[in-house]
Amino acid sequence: MAAVSATCIRFGTSVELPVRANNQIIGKSSSLVSFGWGKTGGFPCIRTSRLQICAAKPETVEKVSDIVRKQLALSPETQLTPQTKFTELGADSLDTVEIVMGLEEEFDISVEEENSENITTIQEAADLIDKLVDKKA
Repeated sequence: MAAVSATCIRFGTSVELPVRANNQIIGKSSSLVSFGWGKTGGFPCIRTSRLQICAAKPETVEKVSDIVRKQLALSPETQLTPQTKFTELGADSLDTVEIVMGLEEEFDISVEEENSENITTIQEAADLIDKLVDKKA
């Protein structure tokens, strides 16, 4: 029987929590939480990373969801959340370009090519739209 010596043990999990404003849920935050014991033998440490809070207005997120649903011909029963990735819905790069074009038309904005490459979720699209609409005003 072999003995194993460990100086650090870590494990993690992804956690989604509701984000509230005025006692209403306005989105979800997603965080990767890890727990570990270091080689010092002291107390366990807890770390979080990738905390994401839905910053866009709820109505923007809803409009983006409607445009994504229309562009990808999704059924009304298809669940969409701010964290839904376009690729999870079966979108390819051409679909993403068409989604961005639909967003530009709906919100009367222009999305630079380097910004459009960073849009992979409904939340990212809504955040960028709110930013561009505010900049335009």
